[in-house]
Amino acid sequence: MQTDLKISIYINSLAGGGAERVVSYLAPYLHKKQKVYVVLNNATIAYTLPEDIPIIYLSSKKEKQNGLLKLLNLPFLAYRYAKFLKKEQITHSFSLLTRPCYVNIMARWFTNHNYKLIISERNYPSMQYRGSSAQARINRRLVKWLYPKSDLVISNAKASAQDLVENFGVNSSKTATIYNPIAIDRISAIEPKSDFFNTAYVNAVSIGRLVKEKNHTFLLDAIEPFKNLRLYIFGEGELRGSLEEKIKNLGLENRVFLMGFESNPFQYLKAADFFLFGSLNEGFPNVLLEAMCCGLPIISTNCKSGPDEMLELKEAKTDDIMFTDYGILTPIEDVILMQKAIHYVLDSPDYLVKRKPLLKRRITDFEKETILKLYEKTILN
Repeated sequence: MQTDLKISIYINSLAGGGAERVVSYLAPYLHKKQKVYVVLNNATIAYTLPEDIPIIYLSSKKEKQNGLLKLLNLPFLAYRYAKFLKKEQITHSFSLLTRPCYVNIMARWFTNHNYKLIISERNYPSMQYRGSSAQARINRRLVKWLYPKSDLVISNAKASAQDLVENFGVNSSKTATIYNPIAIDRISAIEPKSDFFNTAYVNAVSIGRLVKEKNHTFLLDAIEPFKNLRLYIFGEGELRGSLEEKIKNLGLENRVFLMGFESNPFQYLKAADFFLFGSLNEGFPNVLLEAMCCGLPIISTNCKSGPDEMLELKEAKTDDIMFTDYGILTPIEDVILMQKAIHYVLDSPDYLVKRKPLLKRRITDFEKETILKLYEKTILN
């Protein structure tokens, strides 16, 4: 292990999520060569780390704070983080997700200790913080004020990086794009749940928290006319009750199934016919990567950001469906065009079959080791 570099990886927690998964991969990978610390705002842990990686807690609070308290607490967290950076003589401080990124940048107010400051934006800020609410306005101002002060901003999609440059004052020379990694070997070893789906139907799967941004009500409206299609939605969230009511009102009880959270969705993805996704906005949706890794063709809204880059869309449209080698994209919230895409795949089963080998080739671009090497090169450069 080289001891001249010390790396801090800072995130809210290690609860289940895309950014948290990146940390669970990246910290052990970097720790093979460098001294690595993982810094958390709270003690929620779903992804475990090797015992020899120190975990530092800036706050042990698990309870949810309202937006005002979170805002007021930022300088206090930054002060604590600055003390840690100086005490451990951290050379590279890398933060993921908006709140840790704010703190990482603010920490420079409280120390003259010199460190390379890298942040990772995981969403499309103009969409994430759109609207006139106080919270949205404050976050837009904080991103515009703080992010340009970092040494490097790593986005997980090119569209997100472009948004930061065009709308938040980040210098393009300070941006980089690194896509999310996926553990292809681990997923490839999982056996499909071949006896689960009723083959008298075409079976689609969707995965995502039951929240407004994932737009599941849109998917219910889109599939309603197709009597030979069943949809299985994996995920939990605050909208379960309203979705159950809408399923009942549309008479879809025998064609739409809310499956709850599933720790091993790959067994279902490998046995389904296609993946259906209606999100309003994303950073870089891991569920699409997971579906692609399972050889499952995609029908998705062309939301900001990620789907068009993952599926290598050549030309975006707002008035028609968009074909790619790996599936079909549609404009967001256009039920008619989403139905057109669904109708096409139901009427052209060969289209789905021909996507599978192409998907298998494409997913290798996101292989975990390749992505982690790129993170190492980018962060330590």
